[in-house]
Amino acid sequence: MTDISFSPAEVQLPSGHFLGGRLVTGAEDIAVISPGNGEVIAGLPEAGENLVDEAVRLAAKVQQESGWSTCAPRDRARVLRRWADLVDQHRVGLARLETICSTRPIAETLAWDIPFLAEGIRFFAEYCDKTGGEVAATSSDLLGMTIHEPYGVTGAIAPWNFPLVMASWKVVPALAAGNGSVLKPSEMTPFSVVRLAELACEAGLPAGLFNVVQGTGPVTGEALCRHPLIGKLSFTGSTRTGIAVMKAAAESGPKPVTLELGGKSPQLVFGDIPSVEDVADRIFRAFTGNAGQVCVTGSRLIVHRSVAGQLTEALIRRCARPRAMAPWSGKAAWSPIISATQADRILKIVSDSQAAGAESLANCARMDNGNGGVFLSPGILSVSDTDCPAWQEEIFGPVLSVRVFDEEDEAFTLAQHPVYGLAAGVHTSNMGRVMRAIRTLKAGTVWVNRYGRSSDFVIPTGGYGGSGIGKDLGRQAFEANLRLKSVLMAAG
Repeated sequence: MTDISFSPAEVQLPSGHFLGGRLVTGAEDIAVISPGNGEVIAGLPEAGENLVDEAVRLAAKVQQESGWSTCAPRDRARVLRRWADLVDQHRVGLARLETICSTRPIAETLAWDIPFLAEGIRFFAEYCDKTGGEVAATSSDLLGMTIHEPYGVTGAIAPWNFPLVMASWKVVPALAAGNGSVLKPSEMTPFSVVRLAELACEAGLPAGLFNVVQGTGPVTGEALCRHPLIGKLSFTGSTRTGIAVMKAAAESGPKPVTLELGGKSPQLVFGDIPSVEDVADRIFRAFTGNAGQVCVTGSRLIVHRSVAGQLTEALIRRCARPRAMAPWSGKAAWSPIISATQADRILKIVSDSQAAGAESLANCARMDNGNGGVFLSPGILSVSDTDCPAWQEEIFGPVLSVRVFDEEDEAFTLAQHPVYGLAAGVHTSNMGRVMRAIRTLKAGTVWVNRYGRSSDFVIPTGGYGGSGIGKDLGRQAFEANLRLKSVLMAAG
């Protein structure tokens, strides 16, 4: 078997903005720290209001003058498909850039992130010529039509947990719809998207149509949200920040926003499951994938009393398995926590929950990987009070909270959350119960006898309530980047 391990010292980091098809460097105001070893690996320039203005105006100019929005839609599709092919060809380099400062082990970026990225680009490429307007039903002396047009320039703010994939969910449908796009990645994971933008230009995307500006949310993100030429915004992150993004968009527009925000997703396990061990595998993956640093993490287990003991014992056994290794080791299978600050926050929520009466069934604690990386072991808390911090707050770490129920209606009641409604999982062999759960659970996505997305890009994702508005993926994500124009013509 080929060893996919690498040394961070081997990787050249594109530390800068990407404007007009080239890397733009500057004063390195921000320290980028690798969670794999806790070391500063590069400095990053921060885009202020003036540079953000330059990036947006450049994208608007190129969108207007290049013919990108007015060319034959199949021509746009060809460029996007070439882009996807280049992603495949450069998968090792992209995977290393993704791994070096993110929470994604190299085995996972190679096997999942990069292939998923390439296929996502191909998916939206196919929408280029498959969405049009309609002829309306009018009186015979009139011709009514609706037509779709791009906004011009869209703004995108991507998170740190899946840097390439999350960025592509925002930028690619915008480009496929004929827009330009300006992306602000997380300042903690800034490098891989620059390489992605370089490959887009190499594929034939007009230089300057897709620009990347680096910086923090309060400086760069704020300037992007408030720019008057940004026609539409897409953001993934915390609910609190999403509210600020929406407010800034309204004050400087208004403009439409797509927000994928926080979650505190329940997993309901009923007594008729055919295999406790199979469900335990499913539950464990759902709250420990990427060390729990996933918006749809299934962090609340609501389990029927008849199987609660067996299931929790099976989960406790699995909590002893993860081993902390540098993510650039080909043998690494457990993700680091993105920062020491985030690790401290996770452990404080656990400690506060225990002080509030939660019982620790498996201890979430720091793990030593031998080289200064930030790792936490998976933890399980038995919770008796729905006011417990671990039951209410989005921990964004590998911590599962458990409640036991006796009756179906009780399970559905426990599943509801006063703020979040992103996703939910239902594990049962009773199809009548499945249908009741689908209708009852207030969540943007309900998974049945599985937990997590597949590679079916046609299924949109997005939440209810404090978990956001709008959808990523699917036809809905493409159409969100188009505005509708009504036309009424007198036939005579």
